[in-house]
Amino acid sequence: MAIYAIGDIQGCFDELLRLLETVSFDPKADQLWFTGDLVNRGPKSLETLRFVKSLGNSAITVLGNHDLHLLAAASAPAIARKKNSLDPVLEAPDRDELLDWLRHRPLLHYSDNYCLIHAGLPPQWDLQQALQMARLAEQALRAPDHQVFIGRMYGNEPSLWSPDLTGIARLRFIVNCLTRMRYCDEQGRLDFDHNGPPGTQPDHLMPWFEAPNRKNSELRIVCGHWSSLGYYEGHNCYAIDTGCLWGGQLTALRLGDPVRRFSIDCPRRQNPNKS
Repeated sequence: MAIYAIGDIQGCFDELLRLLETVSFDPKADQLWFTGDLVNRGPKSLETLRFVKSLGNSAITVLGNHDLHLLAAASAPAIARKKNSLDPVLEAPDRDELLDWLRHRPLLHYSDNYCLIHAGLPPQWDLQQALQMARLAEQALRAPDHQVFIGRMYGNEPSLWSPDLTGIARLRFIVNCLTRMRYCDEQGRLDFDHNGPPGTQPDHLMPWFEAPNRKNSELRIVCGHWSSLGYYEGHNCYAIDTGCLWGGQLTALRLGDPVRRFSIDCPRRQNPNKS
């Protein structure tokens, strides 16, 4: 069985199909790992959701910040107060089935010696703690009263991990790391003001995977989220959001020894300077 990890799609469904044709994906023999952000901004979020869901056990996707935004828009219509690319999902006859399926996706997946996440991990977490923290947030998203958590999910604080964090503060930190993190300082304090490529950030910040004394540095991590970073391989990290939406590429990695990269060129769907 081949495992292909695929970077952020964001509704670029036609490009996904071209990429799967390029790698000769066989749903009966292979498995796809998606780094999250299946939806939003691109033209075919609904088709993307339906397709990935239809793959069943042949596909694993972790949740990204845009996937969570869709769940928030469904729970609180004020969040989706203007017409946008999520409307076809929110107005679809199978909307509830799709959203329920999405809400039950993991925030972190680990198997075959690879860790799949959307954004990043704080330096204080090893694998076991990362798994434990992800499960806590997943339980909140899957609970009968999940709307309560989703309504309080947004915010940039707390920005630094502490084992003393509890309740919504702990859950928000978990979600922010796994779905929004790019830069942090030496202590692992999260920064959400800078999203450009490395070298554009203030001197006290660094990409999360370069944080000193990172307890998860031995993990082979596959992630997306950071399109301005482009394809990156280093520090046991494979970053594969190569900016399909912005006219870059859509990338798949065949996981194994060695890792093999496949990419297709994509038309520009949005201007990155107006995102």
